[in-house]
Amino acid sequence: MYSEKVIEHFQNPHNYGRIENPDGIGEVGNMKCGDIMKLYIKLKGDAIEDIKFETFGCAAAIATSSVVTDLAKGKSIEDALKINAKDVVDSLGGLPNIKVHCSLLAIDALSEAVYDYYKNTGKEISEDLKKKHESIKKRDDE
Repeated sequence: MYSEKVIEHFQNPHNYGRIENPDGIGEVGNMKCGDIMKLYIKLKGDAIEDIKFETFGCAAAIATSSVVTDLAKGKSIEDALKINAKDVVDSLGGLPNIKVHCSLLAIDALSEAVYDYYKNTGKEISEDLKKKHESIKKRDDE
């Protein structure tokens, strides 16, 4: 059912934990499956210097959180926001169709952390990021 990469990231997740005094926090959840992800970012200039996560959920939720942190660490905010679900799924060697939503949640957690950073620092938030934030919040409220 799961690839070796998924099992590896589930059993030994990368970048697990909290960041003290993060620059941004993204929290998302899927009430239907019970997955909850919290992602923390610390920036140096415009680059994600450190990134960590805490996830309550299935093996796929933990693995996708782990991979998103690997893919985003060291990237500029702009490049990190270009990471998509296909990047995450490909990095894991695939996911069962019923678990692909976990990759979307992980991407959403990253977007929400960046949104939180922009909001907290008064930086201009792009229309795309505003729309994504509104969509995530609307979905979370349903």
